[in-house]
Amino acid sequence: MVDNNTVLGIDQNFEALLCYVLGWITGIVFLFLEKENEYVRFHAMQSLVTFLALFIISVAIGWIPILGWLISVLISILGLVLWIMLMIKAYQGETYKLPYAGDFAEEQLKKMKNSDQPPKNY
Repeated sequence: MVDNNTVLGIDQNFEALLCYVLGWITGIVFLFLEKENEYVRFHAMQSLVTFLALFIISVAIGWIPILGWLISVLISILGLVLWIMLMIKAYQGETYKLPYAGDFAEEQLKKMKNSDQPPKNY
């Protein structure tokens, strides 16, 4: 039987959902808390990458009068839709990978994993 519990002792699907609850903030929190469960770590990194990027873009574009504000509202709506969809997918046990952000998240996790391993002595 596969152990789906996490470092917090809760189901991995629920913890993956929690990675998205406060956007990039909970992404960072669960990336630091969860060291073993790769499913949760992926969702934490994807949350961090996706929602931090949307936040930065929205703030930067928001400085542009009128047109920037409208685009910022559209980005907020996109963020809300992604937020709900990603929480549902995570809770259902699906490793739903967003274009670009999901690939970037996987690459970063691989780099982090490789940097944790001691150097090989030949």
